[in-house]
Amino acid sequence: MMTQDSTHAVAVIVAGGQGLRMQNAVPKQFLPLNGKPILYYSIKAFMEAVPGIRIVLVLPNAHFSYANSVLQHFTSGIDITIVEGGASRFESVKNGLKETRETDIIFVHDGVRPLLSTQLIATCLEAAKAYGNAIPVVPVTDSIRQITGDNDSNTVDRELLRAVQTPQTFQGSVLLPAFEQAYRESFTDEASVVEQFGIKVHLVAGEKSNLKITTPEDILFAAAIQTAQDDV
Repeated sequence: MMTQDSTHAVAVIVAGGQGLRMQNAVPKQFLPLNGKPILYYSIKAFMEAVPGIRIVLVLPNAHFSYANSVLQHFTSGIDITIVEGGASRFESVKNGLKETRETDIIFVHDGVRPLLSTQLIATCLEAAKAYGNAIPVVPVTDSIRQITGDNDSNTVDRELLRAVQTPQTFQGSVLLPAFEQAYRESFTDEASVVEQFGIKVHLVAGEKSNLKITTPEDILFAAAIQTAQDDV
C-alpha cells in the first residue's frame, strides 16, 4: 500500500466503450463481473493501492446514469469526478486531464481492465516518480505474422515485441504538455502521445492477468482469474 504523495495522485479511468462486440445493450464497463460492475474493480484497485487518490472517471454523456450502479458498491467515501468523454480516446483522456495538475502523478487506465493488482499500481507509481513515466507491457507469446500483400506475409520476431497495458503513468509535468499537441492518428495510447512529444517512454513489467475485456469470453476468463486469486 502506498501512502506517500497520495494527495498528489490521480487516476484518470477511461470508460467510453460502447461494447458492441459484447452483444449487450448495457455498456461493457457496467456489465457484472462476479456480482459487481466491471468498472468497480478498477476504481477499487486504485483506492486500495494509493489511499487518498483522486479518481477522474471519463464517460460518454449517455452513460452518466450508469455511474450510480458502480458507486453504490462503495460503502466509504470516494473522491471521484465524472467528466464527459470525447470523440476519440485522445479527446477523452484530454478532457479527464483538465481535472489534474502538473504536480500530480497521473495514472491513465482502461476501465475494462478490472484485474490490475495493487502491486502493479505501486510499481508504476514508483517508476513514474523516478523516470517521468511508466508503461506496463507483457511479452508477446503467440507467433506473429506481418501481412505484406494480398497473399503474402512474413514472420515477425516476437522476442522484440511487447503488448502494452494500462495504467500508463506519468508525472503531470510530462503528460499535460504532451497533450497540448494536435491529434494524430498514430496516437493509440498515452505513451504514443508522450513519445511524439520527444520524451522517451520507460517500460515496466505488466501482468498477464491484467486483461482488457472486449468479448463475452473475456468476462468468463476474468471471472475465473478473479476467483482463483481470491482463493489464494
